Amino acid sequence: MVDSDLMQETFTLNFDGGSRGNPGPAGVGVVIYAADGVELLTLGRFIGRATNNAAEYRALITGLQEAKKLGARRLHIRGDSELIIKQMRGEYRVKNPALRPLWQEAQALVAQFESAAFEHNLRGKNALADRLANLAMDRKADVTEVDSPPPPSAPRAAAERFSCPRCGCVIDVRHNGSPVRSAPFICRCGTKMSPATR
Repeated sequence: MVDSDLMQETFTLNFDGGSRGNPGPAGVGVVIYAADGVELLTLGRFIGRATNNAAEYRALITGLQEAKKLGARRLHIRGDSELIIKQMRGEYRVKNPALRPLWQEAQALVAQFESAAFEHNLRGKNALADRLANLAMDRKADVTEVDSPPPPSAPRAAAERFSCPRCGCVIDVRHNGSPVRSAPFICRCGTKMSPATR
């Protein structure tokens, strides 16, 4: 039997997009956290040539797609672009015709979640998503982690894998000194995922 509390867990999605030249080479950064603060996904992606605002929307869309893949049903969404947050909330109109299709795509994805709340996140609190976007622009490729070696005193990151016994879906979780997750994940198929043996 699936624990209804776990099915209602709220994930946090931080997103950021940037462009060098506006328009110019652009990248997106996405970080998804479980309710207990464990990082479930870190992703930077090079998206080619785009404006800053288009890159922000692409970051949001990528984050929503990845959250869906993780089986999220409830989201707390944070980005440092006031324009995108207020347009998604309906507080600003989408005047730029080039942004309208991106706004529509993002709205269609948001509608697939049980709930989604948007919050304007100050730039200083969005540092990891920003770093991932910049690394993707630097390398012109996808990146999944920030290449900064931990200080000698920092504990080594532990990895934990959860698998679904029903459909075979797998989630890898890295613990950078934070406590190991006590509650299991719920797969998109509704089955409780348990720690897998490697």
